[in-house]
Amino acid sequence: MEETLTAEELPDRSPYRQPDGSSWPVPPPDGYTVDDFFTLDLPPHTELIDGSLVFVSPQRAFHTLSICLLEQGLRQHVPNDLRVRREMAVVLGKRNAPEPDLLVVTAAADGDQRTTRYQAADVLLAVEVVSPDSEDRDRDTKPHKYAAAGIKHFWLVEMTGERDRPMVITYELDPVNKTYVSTGVHHDRLKLSAPYDIDIDLTAIDEL
Repeated sequence: MEETLTAEELPDRSPYRQPDGSSWPVPPPDGYTVDDFFTLDLPPHTELIDGSLVFVSPQRAFHTLSICLLEQGLRQHVPNDLRVRREMAVVLGKRNAPEPDLLVVTAAADGDQRTTRYQAADVLLAVEVVSPDSEDRDRDTKPHKYAAAGIKHFWLVEMTGERDRPMVITYELDPVNKTYVSTGVHHDRLKLSAPYDIDIDLTAIDEL
């Protein structure tokens, strides 16, 4: 007779062995905390949302190219007291550490080459490029959490048009209500004066 392990017999944080030999951590009853999250051996770009682990699916070329285009544009005129970073965790609270596709942080918070995360108070801009597997998180869950944490600027990037180019919807925080207010929808050109002077040709994605 085969021995059967019940869920109750598994230690809270033990790995659960899959049929293919891989293993996944068993979450604590109340979900993971940020402290737990940064001690786990996880696939790259895993996020912590409301105590649960969110894994990244394979991405479309549009996702990668949009990040590259916007990163280049943000770096072009970034002030000396700010830094542009991509795909780094941001701690929003005890059980939330999402990973924006792009972010602008203060130079003082950038730390050194061993930095693994930033605090919400150090982030000036968070950018999410919408993916098919994360539409609800990118459009709803994460913006609400970024706003509640006080991140002043947020961009949502969608694929639109016959040529599948990026459309960037820009938002600014209403500090009283802790919600985002749209400040524009940008198709061919992203020209802004906040969070600093930015001018990006969105059609240049065709040349990447």
